[in-house]
Amino acid sequence: MATDSRQNADSQRGARQGRGAPASPVKQYLAHQRRVARDSARRLWQTPVATAMTWAVMGIALSLPVALLLLLGSLQGVSSGWESSARITAYIEMGVPLEKANELVLTVNGYGRVASVELIERGQALSEFRESSGLGDVLDFLEGNPLPHTLLITPEEGARTAKGVQSLATFIEGMDEIERVQVDLGWLQRLNAMTDILTRAAWALALLLAAAVVLVIGNTVRLAIESRRDEILVAKLVGGTDAFVRRPFLYTGAWFGLGGGVVAWLLIQVTFWWLSGPIERLAGLYNSDFSLNGPGLEGVFALIVIAMLLGWLGAWVAVKRHMDDIDPGDIAGG
Repeated sequence: MATDSRQNADSQRGARQGRGAPASPVKQYLAHQRRVARDSARRLWQTPVATAMTWAVMGIALSLPVALLLLLGSLQGVSSGWESSARITAYIEMGVPLEKANELVLTVNGYGRVASVELIERGQALSEFRESSGLGDVLDFLEGNPLPHTLLITPEEGARTAKGVQSLATFIEGMDEIERVQVDLGWLQRLNAMTDILTRAAWALALLLAAAVVLVIGNTVRLAIESRRDEILVAKLVGGTDAFVRRPFLYTGAWFGLGGGVVAWLLIQVTFWWLSGPIERLAGLYNSDFSLNGPGLEGVFALIVIAMLLGWLGAWVAVKRHMDDIDPGDIAGG
């Protein structure tokens, strides 16, 4: 009898283990979410042409502003490097002797915003010009040296900005023995101003295209809602909540965003690869190390997340607008 009781207990325990303990509400919710996400993805794969066209439209719309912003970011990085290496050239008056020029070096060095000052004597300047220009025979016909003593002034790191360099140039111009000061930052300031304008234009373009993406996804999801109108009516009749009915379409928008983000990343990579060769050759002609910088791992992740959010937003707008038009009373009334 004890043996029978023990066997009954073991059989009951095995039956309980076979049935398994009921899943927690959190696990049930997550399982439902996974099931809806898989079903939404499966529906997209069942219409590959329409899905691919939507992905392509999203990819093109997202890649244009992102590629432009990356290009401008690379250009700003190079221009900041040029700005940080800017030097001031100060030409001393012709009648100033070498001893006075050395005193000017000490004066400029004591200004406090100068990293270094290099004095190029008249004779040294003429020799360097003779070697670099190839006009040695012509220079032999000159009665004297037409070149003055020259100061090459490098600002300290904290003053290597357009404003700091201009302030230092103004100080040097105020010296009596300085005839002319040359600062090659005007073109760089114009370049930075143009870059700022283009950056704002790129952000405006990004906002417009983001709105276009939301509208495209919204229209696509609206068509999906109309095609599943009877299914939505039945779900509402059996007590399905708006959140339950809305969820598959929101996942559809997110999947559209994921595919569009991947397509945008591929378009950017292909475009930068195609342009990198000519740009590097052009930069080499100007002795520049300018190169196109891709979005990187963090940039790709941000691009895909933003694309998914835009897809989700477009789906939410479509569902919010058209779901209320579907009334279960239509079936009841029919």
